[in-house]
Amino acid sequence: MDEQREHRRGGPPLPWGGPPAWRQGPPWWNRRDDAGDVSRLPWLTTLAITVFVQVGSKYAAEGQLDRQDLDVWARLLLLAGTLSLLLRHRHPVPVAYFTAGTALVYLGAGYAYGPVLITVAVGCFAAVVSGHRRAAWGAVGMLWAGHLLVAHWLYRWLPPDGDNARTWGEETVVAVWVVAIIAVSELARVRREQWMKERAERAQAAKRRADEERLRMARELHDVLAHSISVINVQAGVGLALLDSDPEQARTALTTIKAASKEALGEVRQVLDTLRTPGEAPRAPAPGLDRLPELVQQAASTGLTVEVDTQGTGKKLAPGVDLAAFRIVQEALTNVVRHSGSRHARVLVRYEAAALTLRVDDDGPATGADAGGSGNGLAGMRERAAALNGTIEAGSRPDGGFRVTAVLPTRSAPQEDQ
Repeated sequence: MDEQREHRRGGPPLPWGGPPAWRQGPPWWNRRDDAGDVSRLPWLTTLAITVFVQVGSKYAAEGQLDRQDLDVWARLLLLAGTLSLLLRHRHPVPVAYFTAGTALVYLGAGYAYGPVLITVAVGCFAAVVSGHRRAAWGAVGMLWAGHLLVAHWLYRWLPPDGDNARTWGEETVVAVWVVAIIAVSELARVRREQWMKERAERAQAAKRRADEERLRMARELHDVLAHSISVINVQAGVGLALLDSDPEQARTALTTIKAASKEALGEVRQVLDTLRTPGEAPRAPAPGLDRLPELVQQAASTGLTVEVDTQGTGKKLAPGVDLAAFRIVQEALTNVVRHSGSRHARVLVRYEAAALTLRVDDDGPATGADAGGSGNGLAGMRERAAALNGTIEAGSRPDGGFRVTAVLPTRSAPQEDQ
């Protein structure tokens, strides 16, 4: 949601300050959907340009007494040119040629030079920014060629009466206008392409982060639910088998089911809380190797005896490493319960200078497709280890049973799972 808000605002703030929207340009540049249409017509900017051109042309005519007075036809020509700018985003090419054409007719009719050229500038600007560079060049070239024809040849037959040919110095001014229009338009086009590229990159980065977060959540939920449901499944079978013959033992099994389900609900709630309150710190600490005795106790409730051997000097692990270590051992023991006929497992935790080694062994033959599990279990363990630049090895032992070995670096490890 924050990423979406950021895109709507136009990106992050500039390093040197200023509104974030400066990076994306005026709003009317970017109101395009994938089909090239705009969400609304640019009424406000068109109205402002219309007022400016109408008022400015009046003052321009008062300062150019050798030109025709502004009459109704002149006003209509100016109005037609500016009103066509309403469609400059939907139909940039026709608008560029139409504004150039109305300006050429306006000047050919002997009316004063002035803001009428602003209309052409905006029309061609919109064409260049939308990617129609040749159309903009063609429209400006048509205006310039037509003006040369009127100012140096057709002026004899056009108003005002007694008009003379324009000097080449005046043509230089027109040429400067043409170059300025094209230069500014090309600059805007390049900037807009850069902005669109940045927006696409930000959107791609946001999508990648969302995909990574979904994968992390799926892995976390799988590890929590697979372990707890395996315990519940085994205890439910025990309870059903002993319900009539040994009610007390069945009661014990039901108590274990209640405790396991409560713990699973608590961990699932903790995972989901991170989705409901993005950006906030979790209210409960993530599980780590300090909860290894709980795993041993839960495994014992299913009839699995687990021996834990800790080697080396225990040290405080980074949260991401601690969580990954806990989940790997949890998943390995879950696979023993679900897929192995063994009633005995051994867990080795070895602290080394720059790594943590975990090893889980069982002695029994496989009762399922694979003693080590299949599907998301081993894949999840490998993903957790890979996220920390660690390794996972899983396979059958030469003397029978199954072994899972994980090596997790404890220095300069990424913290994705925090």
